[in-house]
Amino acid sequence: MTRPVPIPDDSSAEYWAAAARHELRIPRCARCDAYSLPPEAICQHCGSTSPNFRYERVSGDGAVRSWTTVYRATLPGFADDAPYLLVDVELAEQPDLRMIGRLLDGPNSVLHQGDSVRVGFEDIADDVAIPAFVLATEARAR
Repeated sequence: MTRPVPIPDDSSAEYWAAAARHELRIPRCARCDAYSLPPEAICQHCGSTSPNFRYERVSGDGAVRSWTTVYRATLPGFADDAPYLLVDVELAEQPDLRMIGRLLDGPNSVLHQGDSVRVGFEDIADDVAIPAFVLATEARAR
């Protein structure tokens, strides 16, 4: 079975279009300038009910907060990929701006809390890419 592909809606279309171009763009509140992922109807930072989120390109650099190894995939389309590592990453642009993604370095990677990562992308279909992460050079040197 093939992996599921995201189905963009009005609030996520720009995110997925950017990912297809291998760009990481995160929604940012027009009122308080804070990033929010995922974007909500009300900005979680300033409480605006009209945050008018705009998607801005971010570096994709971050630090590993936590991780888990998936040995048995329960979602359709992921069984052939197991085992794989999922990492919880705090992006450099803002404290507590977090993403969870697959670590493309492989399931046997040695990780430490705080290891540096950068965004990478998995091309899973024509014009469809999923943000993921790779260990940054200084983390690999350990």
